[in-house]
Amino acid sequence: MKVTGATRAHLLAFSQSLITTKQGNTLEMLLSRREQGEPIAYLIGEREFWSLSLRVSVSTLIPRPETEHLVQCALNLSLPIYTKALDLGAGSGAITLALAVERPKWNIVGIDRLSEAISLCRANALQIGVKNVQFYKGDWFKFLKRNFYHLIVSNPPYLKEGDPFLTQGDVRFEPREALIAGKDGLKDLEFISKYARDYLRKGGWLILEHGWKQGPSVRRMFSKFGFEKVNTIKDYSGNERVSQGKWMFNR
Repeated sequence: MKVTGATRAHLLAFSQSLITTKQGNTLEMLLSRREQGEPIAYLIGEREFWSLSLRVSVSTLIPRPETEHLVQCALNLSLPIYTKALDLGAGSGAITLALAVERPKWNIVGIDRLSEAISLCRANALQIGVKNVQFYKGDWFKFLKRNFYHLIVSNPPYLKEGDPFLTQGDVRFEPREALIAGKDGLKDLEFISKYARDYLRKGGWLILEHGWKQGPSVRRMFSKFGFEKVNTIKDYSGNERVSQGKWMFNR
């Protein structure tokens, strides 16, 4: 489909069609890269997430089905019609855009420290046609104006240095800075848990994706920093994947 520009249905219906020499060369090049393990999402430049076709690049993580649990958690909350939401480490914009499509009256801000990621997010927003999102360059909360949000979400780096998972599958080709968070993988999760309080309205929620063994640690962080109604949701494999907590204190 990538090489010919044809749809899946067309390829199935006309499977005996010949391709051009140029197309054949391109296909061989892509197959060679795939044999080395390079993710298909990087080869074709796109990935589906929440039924949205998103552009991806080697500067950002590839959106994964597990992250859809974070989106669903946010949608399950009882939030105001005109909720203000913040997505930290937006990457390709997957979380921000999924929420924007499902909640068109929300106002959602996506932050990422990479200019390449912000350009990708804006291109995806334009392609999807959502109007209720804004993307800005920033390093977590740094340089962020002191606005208060009903919801803060993030899928931050959460692998530890030397994690065997870093040598497996698609992860081998993804940017290390978007994957590794210190010796125990908890550095960014703790940072966000600590400072999200300064940007949440009373009754606002923090939702974080984390590693499958990090649920207990994240719940302790949330409780340590004053969050209430803390709980963790499991992913499709039955592993603890997303934790959330509610901020109940006045400013």
